[in-house]
Amino acid sequence: MRLDINLASRPYEDARQFWMRWGSALVGAGILTLFLVAVTVTGWYTARRDRATIANYREKIAQRDSQRQSAEEFLNRPENRATRDQSQFINQLIERKSFSWTRVLEDLEKVMPARVHLVSISPELDSDNQLSLKLAVAGDSRERGIELARRMEDSRRFAQTHIVAERVGQSQTGDTVQLEIYAIYVPEVVPAAPATPSSQSSKGKKS
Repeated sequence: MRLDINLASRPYEDARQFWMRWGSALVGAGILTLFLVAVTVTGWYTARRDRATIANYREKIAQRDSQRQSAEEFLNRPENRATRDQSQFINQLIERKSFSWTRVLEDLEKVMPARVHLVSISPELDSDNQLSLKLAVAGDSRERGIELARRMEDSRRFAQTHIVAERVGQSQTGDTVQLEIYAIYVPEVVPAAPATPSSQSSKGKKS
């Protein structure tokens, strides 16, 4: 039996070249898909871990707030008010004793812009037992007062800095604007100096 094959109607196809081209494309697409899946799984795992950490911190904050509220309710009882007032008074004395005018003025001098000067300063303890400062500064432009507030906020010695009042007008000193600035002062903690060998030997001799 004789079969005639018309090569024009059924042309020869190079299957090897076809699979090399499209196979490489499929392998590349598979690798890219695996990479995207790995990135997605890693991101999901990281986000889950972060959510767990945040939930843990929130739980601890809630516990601290509850303990603080319970302590405040206990101290606000009539029979405990005397102890509360006495402890607050002692804390105020401790804070005022640790307050150093020299260090505050030195810290302010480091952040004070040119042509701005300090008019007055008033330290006091706020409701959170933090040392707050109320400053009155004067200068020849409002922008320099804003720059002072920004420098104070960027400094490690001041926090929650903001302008609470502003007055514009020519003064006898040539200043055109006066600003009142509020800030929390963060005093530098000076570590206690270790005892020197000479002092220790002298103490031993005295004993």
